[in-house]
Amino acid sequence: MHRLPGLAMKRRGPVAVWLGLPLVTLGIYQLVWYYKIHKELQEFDRRRTLSPAGSMLVLLFLSWTLIAPLISYHNTGKAIANAQRAAGLPVTCSPAVCTWLSFVFGLNIWYMQRQLNLVVAAYPGAAPGAEVHLAA
Repeated sequence: MHRLPGLAMKRRGPVAVWLGLPLVTLGIYQLVWYYKIHKELQEFDRRRTLSPAGSMLVLLFLSWTLIAPLISYHNTGKAIANAQRAAGLPVTCSPAVCTWLSFVFGLNIWYMQRQLNLVVAAYPGAAPGAEVHLAA
């Protein structure tokens, strides 16, 4: 059986991406982080089509609509759940939680990074960008 290759993602500190770096950069890091995780999710499982720039631009230009970022967060939750499935992990990421935690001090960023770190942990010792094999 041929196993599909993907590229390992980077582990990041959930508190740093949720609070520390956005405070230091006046919110700019959140956009950078959102772009990077979408790019890494795309490279991790190439069977899924994501638009890293499009996802980031939704937050940048459509935040005022309130609904567009919520849809984007929900779709990001689905992408993280798919990555967990592809890594052979039980799916613990809830798209609904990714959406609703945005109303609680932006804790959805912390939650999403914690869920992403589970995928990273499924490949111990793999450097970011190294080839890894997908389970499903």
